[in-house]
Amino acid sequence: MNPIQAYIIMFLTGGFLYCGIEILYRGFSHISMFFAGGLCFILVGAIKEILGSSASIVGQMLLCGIMITGIEFIFGEIVNKYMNLNVWDYSGEQYNFKGQICLLYSNMWFFLSCPMIILHDYMKYLLLGQSMPHYKIF
Repeated sequence: MNPIQAYIIMFLTGGFLYCGIEILYRGFSHISMFFAGGLCFILVGAIKEILGSSASIVGQMLLCGIMITGIEFIFGEIVNKYMNLNVWDYSGEQYNFKGQICLLYSNMWFFLSCPMIILHDYMKYLLLGQSMPHYKIF
């Protein structure tokens, strides 16, 4: 399979997983979250590439949690503020920023990024024939 096809499949996987997580948690999702999820899933792999093979899984999780929170903020500003779609509002949550992100969900993205990192690596193994990485905790 060529890399473009593989990354399209990974983008779609990330989009469906992100929406699935939201549906399980909130009972609904929005198409914008499909695109946010696809982008996040692709960027999970980019973080691994930037850090290299010596990066710990916890370090990757920390950067992925920050990255996903940042993507949520950007999408929130566009979808909720600029387009006035009001898909979500975290202003009632503690430690929120502009009602678009909050500490609770940032922490959840930290923990959810671990299976996403492993899934992304496994998909690269299956779709692109890359070797499975070895993981170190810290």
